[in-house]
Amino acid sequence: MAPIVGRRAECDAVDHLLAGAEAGRSGALVVRGEAGIGKTALLEYARHTAAGRFRVESSVGAESETQFAFAGLHQVCAPLLAQAGALLPDPQQSALGVAFGRQEGAAPDRFLVGLATLHLLAEVAEEEPVLYLVDDAQWLDQASAQVLTFVARRVAAERVALVFAVRDPTDGDVRTFAGLPTLHLKGLSDSNARALLVGAVRTPLDDGVRERVVAEARGNPLALLELPRSALPAQLASGFALPDAVSAPRRVEDSFRHRSGSLPADTQLLLLVAAAEPTGEAALLWRAAAHLGLAREVAAPAEAAGLLEIDTRVRFRHPLVRSAVYRAATPPDRRSVHGALASATDPELDPDRRAWHRAQSVLGTDEAAAVDLERSAGRARARGGLAAAATFLQHAAELTPEPAARARRALEAVHLTHDAGAPEAALELLAVASTGPLDALQHARLELLRAQIAFHRTRGREVPGMLLTAAQALAPLDPHLSRQAYVHALESSFHAGRLAHGHGMLTVAEAARDAPGAPTPPRPVDLLLDGLATRFTQGYEASVPSLQRALGSLRDDDSGTDDDNGRWLWLACHVGAMLWDDESIYVLATRAVRLAREAGALATLPAALNALALVLVLTGELSRAAELFAEEEAITRATGAPPLPNSRLALAAWRGQKQDTSELYARMVAGATARGEGLTVSSAEMSLAYLHNGLGSYHSALEAAAPLVELDELAHSSVALPELVEAASRAGQPDRAAVALERLSVRARASGTEWALGLAARSRALTSTGPAAEEHYREAIERLGRCRMATHLARAHLLYGEWLRREGRRQDARHQLRTAHQLLSDMGAEAFADRAARELRATGEHPRRRTAQPTDALTAHELHIARLVATGATSREVGAQLFLSPRTIEAHLRNIFRKLGITSRRQLATVRLP
Repeated sequence: MAPIVGRRAECDAVDHLLAGAEAGRSGALVVRGEAGIGKTALLEYARHTAAGRFRVESSVGAESETQFAFAGLHQVCAPLLAQAGALLPDPQQSALGVAFGRQEGAAPDRFLVGLATLHLLAEVAEEEPVLYLVDDAQWLDQASAQVLTFVARRVAAERVALVFAVRDPTDGDVRTFAGLPTLHLKGLSDSNARALLVGAVRTPLDDGVRERVVAEARGNPLALLELPRSALPAQLASGFALPDAVSAPRRVEDSFRHRSGSLPADTQLLLLVAAAEPTGEAALLWRAAAHLGLAREVAAPAEAAGLLEIDTRVRFRHPLVRSAVYRAATPPDRRSVHGALASATDPELDPDRRAWHRAQSVLGTDEAAAVDLERSAGRARARGGLAAAATFLQHAAELTPEPAARARRALEAVHLTHDAGAPEAALELLAVASTGPLDALQHARLELLRAQIAFHRTRGREVPGMLLTAAQALAPLDPHLSRQAYVHALESSFHAGRLAHGHGMLTVAEAARDAPGAPTPPRPVDLLLDGLATRFTQGYEASVPSLQRALGSLRDDDSGTDDDNGRWLWLACHVGAMLWDDESIYVLATRAVRLAREAGALATLPAALNALALVLVLTGELSRAAELFAEEEAITRATGAPPLPNSRLALAAWRGQKQDTSELYARMVAGATARGEGLTVSSAEMSLAYLHNGLGSYHSALEAAAPLVELDELAHSSVALPELVEAASRAGQPDRAAVALERLSVRARASGTEWALGLAARSRALTSTGPAAEEHYREAIERLGRCRMATHLARAHLLYGEWLRREGRRQDARHQLRTAHQLLSDMGAEAFADRAARELRATGEHPRRRTAQPTDALTAHELHIARLVATGATSREVGAQLFLSPRTIEAHLRNIFRKLGITSRRQLATVRLP
């Protein structure tokens, strides 16, 4: 197919995309522009160019389809589903089956559906390259748009090309496909517009008429073709209406409206039936037409006018024809047509579409129609289509005649909209639901929802008070939900931290003492509530038994089936850090990652990876932490979520990267302060304390750690204590070191973990002299050697070696410093390792430099893949874990083998990975 007039560069971009896909360099392209600008023509160019070289599949978004979860994705996958059983593992098959309503099951996470789609397309592409064309993608349902965007960002090494045609953003856009390569189509130049017009219009045009058409079309190709068709021959020969301020797409739509409006009444009604039913199923069209008493012959004038074609499918000449016909229709005609379509739709095979059409046929309210929509919402929710379920319920609420039932449905719609990750839309619905009437429990739930939406949007300073108010209102109405709300209020006050407005941890904890009593036996959330309330009203030691029971209960629950328990894993990890419970934070963080992977929950996986990475930093596995950061970054890029900087800052600090740490710190603190998120400020200061103690900048470390101890926040109030003791003792401020040591010792005895007691012993050694100091250093090394926190063990060796050197025991000092230097260098904790190296040189020994390893050439992402493959995992298994296709894993493996100078997986298993 020859390039489209005036679109040589755009056609080249399509050619480049197809050539890359043939070579296994998959990609995606978003073609944007106003209606009629040539997006569909460019997709047709892609189709014709790919013919014979690619398997070509296509789908078209429809405005009315946005309410049907995974409707657009089903169009893409439907031709391939017969192969899914042989190509996909069971969890992915089930995810697609449930999403498309082909089987029953738990609602899948949309990104597990995305992973299944990715693998299905990749497997099909093994046979021949595949081109997927999606026209009018701005009207895809939200679930389909999210999945297809995710897939487009993850098919780097596949023989797959995806092209989305998207109308310029409007308020009705479901998804903007942000981050994908975009080609924005602009109007044709005047010279190209003239060439297109002369080639398409056979009627002779005088120069003045041609120039007026070109001016009025404003470079829009469809307008150039359609505007002359709406003019009389005499006008073409001698004159034409002057251009006005109406946009070209609007003029084209008006042209289609005038053309359809000139047809017989029965033909116009049939056109409206076709416009109101976007599936394009001809059999359904004729059944609905029969309900309206329309004969098949009435379609002929519309086909002759070039407005639509009917064979096995119904196809409009252009999407603007559909919108023009539908908008021009009178409300009674629309209702009549939707009623006929509802009657013609099989209630067993397609109950949701029948319910939707029935709802559109209602004038005023109709409880029966609202009930049908509520059932459709339930089915959409079961398939994982939360946004679609919310839309169904919202419409059901509008149709509900009884005010209380209307408020109930609106409130449930708010829940679903919030769960779907659309807080702005949820707030709008909240205003509808709040008009009531609501009973006391519904009103309390509404206020809890308002607070939860605010927490999701900002996690800032106003939220703790909102959650506390909701918890108090729920206390006499729903004790179970009230206790959860109190814990959420505590969690929120922890987030707000020093920036909270009048509702800090102490204020919320005091209020939480009045929470309803815990059930018997208490759940983990009940133990967390009681323990946290005690922590800030009665002190650290009093809270330890309850909080340790909570951690133990969560740690021992490995079923992964209790959503209530799963939602508190993040808070539990911070409690574990406060108690220096290294085993609990490792187990819980690891479980959070595993559960998110298994569920395909990419919305929560990045935060879980971030938490586990921070634990791995403290266990001395800095390379593995960096691998998780690389995975988290890839996922947030694929899902369009913002990256999480907290643990990256900790990693940079432990690596001694002063410049990177300073830059990250400045960005984090500025953003967190603006949002009112004090926790992030505290996390940033904790990282500074690590950095400066590593660099030996003890006054700076003291300045960073002191506020954390004084504020007595949750986790940082504990983990900052040993940093403060070291900084103060080395900065010549023994009184401050002694005060911090006393608090640390009391808490360590209450906690009783080896990590806590080891840190206390190390800190006592720093403030002691003579044999007592040595005894404490030995105790610290022994205790820290029995816990996971290898960074603190290595630092104990370093401090002991420094003390021995100052005692004049150079030979003993060398042994400790050599051990510290080896441990810290292998970890990548460069600042602390440099401290050990300086001390070794002071003893007269030159530390061994770390020799370069082939693995140094691997990126963090490649190292992560290499580590997984080295354990014997297949490319399919690694791809499933990392949300990549097997072919992409194979492409990474080729790079890994080349960099390591090996040729097989068997050899990779023998490589020592850091």
